Amino acid sequence: IEQRNKSDFMYEVKDIPKIPSRKPDTHKGDYGRVFVLAGSSGMTGAACMCSTAALRAGAGIVTLGIPESLHDIVASKLTCVMTHPLPETHVKTLSELGRQDIIDFSHRFDVVAIGPGLSQYLETKRLVLWLLQSLDCPIVLDADGINALADNPKILDQIKKQIVLTPHPGEMAHLLGISTQEVQSKRLEISKMFVKGRKNVTLVLKGHKTIVMNEEKFYINETGNPGMATAGAGDVLTGMIAAFLGQQYAPFDAAQLGVYLHGLAGDIAAREKGEISLIATDILDNLHKAFLAYKENTCT
Repeated sequence: IEQRNKSDFMYEVKDIPKIPSRKPDTHKGDYGRVFVLAGSSGMTGAACMCSTAALRAGAGIVTLGIPESLHDIVASKLTCVMTHPLPETHVKTLSELGRQDIIDFSHRFDVVAIGPGLSQYLETKRLVLWLLQSLDCPIVLDADGINALADNPKILDQIKKQIVLTPHPGEMAHLLGISTQEVQSKRLEISKMFVKGRKNVTLVLKGHKTIVMNEEKFYINETGNPGMATAGAGDVLTGMIAAFLGQQYAPFDAAQLGVYLHGLAGDIAAREKGEISLIATDILDNLHKAFLAYKENTCT
């Protein structure tokens, strides 16, 4: 590990945590329970990919909370993911009427992932902000969850539990009230500024050479390729990071391992499909190969 200055360490590939072999005497509850809040009309794919990715990344149990009228759609797509229909708005997004249901149900889980395909409908954004302050377990916040936080960024400082944010540059710009160009021109500096003084926050600033950072250390990812600039790729990553948190990896480790293996799966997919034709489900379909390759290369 290279020391740059006080409380500022750059982690490298060799510092990515190893994935332990599973012990024979275990059950699904030993590998984490993940609750995903995602989806809206026209965005069920994001919810399904995020949930399936969590399973592919080793989670023992994954349940998708979805607007009730979309329940049959996702239930027909998902076989191994359980589903939980929730109250919805008139535009088929999650409603504030589901507040208590979500809180009560979340007590069964180790981590909650919020955001993929939720929409930016005002009532749904209010629900997200309320949940960020009310949930009693670690959170992975992505996509429209981050867009909701941009309405009131100060809420981030009121969240007591560990939270991993996974913005792309546009979402990061929205969150900070600056331009995407500024984010891209000063990715490392802006990331450091964002996590400073926020001990419970881990940032994953996506893009070419994705940055993983908390207040003490950072990592710049080298896996991945331009073919992964495709709709849904981030939803897969969100599910993966949530799965690792559910398996009791520390937030930084979960994020670091997630972005590395996500990029590796994308690289494997690109070798078969090419970058132009690569789509998010190709990343999902190659996660098992990424895990196998990583475990093989890290065995001692």
